[in-house]
Amino acid sequence: MRTLPGLAGTLSAVLLAATLVPTAAASTTAACGLRLGSVTASGGHRLQQISATTPPSVVQSVDGPKDLFPDGQGRLATSVAWEPGASEGEHRFGTVTIGNSLYDFYYHVGDNLTDVTPETYEQTLIGGGWTPSISYVEESFYFPDDGSHRANNYALWSGTIHRWNQGWGQAKVFKGFDAVKTMTLISQTATYDTFLANTRGGALYTIRIPLGATAVPIVKKVRTRTWQGFETLIAEKCGRASTLLLGIDKDTGAGYLYAVSHANGTATVINPLGKVPTSFTDPTHFRFRRTITNPTGALNGE
Repeated sequence: MRTLPGLAGTLSAVLLAATLVPTAAASTTAACGLRLGSVTASGGHRLQQISATTPPSVVQSVDGPKDLFPDGQGRLATSVAWEPGASEGEHRFGTVTIGNSLYDFYYHVGDNLTDVTPETYEQTLIGGGWTPSISYVEESFYFPDDGSHRANNYALWSGTIHRWNQGWGQAKVFKGFDAVKTMTLISQTATYDTFLANTRGGALYTIRIPLGATAVPIVKKVRTRTWQGFETLIAEKCGRASTLLLGIDKDTGAGYLYAVSHANGTATVINPLGKVPTSFTDPTHFRFRRTITNPTGALNGE
């Protein structure tokens, strides 16, 4: 039997739940949510809006648009940016592996979120060599109010974390992550990105990666056991400095939602909200995030 992480109902956990998941009386404040996307086996996108109620609920589910990529070829995906269209629907763009190649894509989808405007679909090859030894990819865009911005790409590759700055030139390689099973971006600032990672042995860590040329990752243990069951982690901002975390167990197709306080090593509070009432059997999952020019969307979990 797989052991999934949870905590006893400590006072701190109760206070965190009250902050992240309002009671029914607090009707003016909505529960935090996660706009979860996935690439289906038939090459389409699926959208599921998950709400951090207790227990969690799925308040929207859209199967589509379909046939974006070849059947069975979409293995990894970064978060996908979206913004409202000028008159209807949404603009969406992100990065996906198709076979052993990596592609950027863009499309506009109508109000029903299932029909792509045909002339808008674009797919651009970035490069090959994206073999199964690469188990995670992500893009981190940071656009603060002062007009400055940065873009970094990451991959977890055979025990190393690769980072590309402002494109796909020479990567900086950080070694020593052989035990990491998967990870998810939880914090973005002008000077660093932070990931939350689980290990095959069950531990949970934060990995802060400074952006300087001589950067050395700062690793902090958050938990020591029970987190090995998740093949996928997806994080979303909740409030000013907290994180809504979804852990997906691909062996069972189950997903579990957690409210996580601002990360602070082993003092980090993790409040289990429960099992999400849907199945997670698509090949890969990602976060739908607001467009890169929306500064309120920056993650701030550490």
